[in-house]
Amino acid sequence: MIPLRVNRRGLLLGVGSGATVAGLAYWWQTKHADNAPQGSPLVVDLQDLPSGKLRTLNWQDKPVWVLRRSPTELAALADHEALLTDANSQHSVQPQTCRNRHRSLKPDIFVAVGLCTHLGCTPQLRSTAGFTCPCHASHYDLAGRVFKAGPAPANLVIPAYHFASESRLILGTNA
Repeated sequence: MIPLRVNRRGLLLGVGSGATVAGLAYWWQTKHADNAPQGSPLVVDLQDLPSGKLRTLNWQDKPVWVLRRSPTELAALADHEALLTDANSQHSVQPQTCRNRHRSLKPDIFVAVGLCTHLGCTPQLRSTAGFTCPCHASHYDLAGRVFKAGPAPANLVIPAYHFASESRLILGTNA
C-alpha cells in the first residue's frame, strides 16, 4: 500500500470548499422556495365564524388561528406601520400570495400559527388591539405583524392555505 500524504493546507482547502458548496446550496433552496409551513390538509368551515371572532385549530401539533376581521379592524392596520419591525413582511415566513398589508389571501380572513416568534408561547387576542404574548409581552397587530417594542424578532408565521369556496378554507396546501 502506498502511503497517502495529505498536507494540512490541502485538507483545509477541501473541507472549506465542500462547506461553501453545501452552504450555497442551502441558501439557494431557502431563498427560492416558498417557505410557508405545509402539511396534512385540514378543511375549515368559515360559515359560522362571525366578524371579530377568533377560532383556534390544532394543526401539526400547533395552534393555528383563523380570525374574521371587520372592516374597522382592517382599516386600523395602516395606523401603526411605523411602530412595526417588519411592516411590509419582507422577512416573514408566509406564502408569497400573503405578502401584503393584511398578510392574507382575503383581507377579512386572517390565518396564522399562534406561536410567538420569541420563545413559542401562545399570544392572546386583546380585542381589536391585536395579540399579546403572556411570556414576555411581545405585541402583534391583527395581521400578525410584530411591534418593535417587544422581544419577538419576527412576524407570526402564516401557513400555506387556500380557499376551496367562499366558506371553506384548506389549511396546509397552496392551490
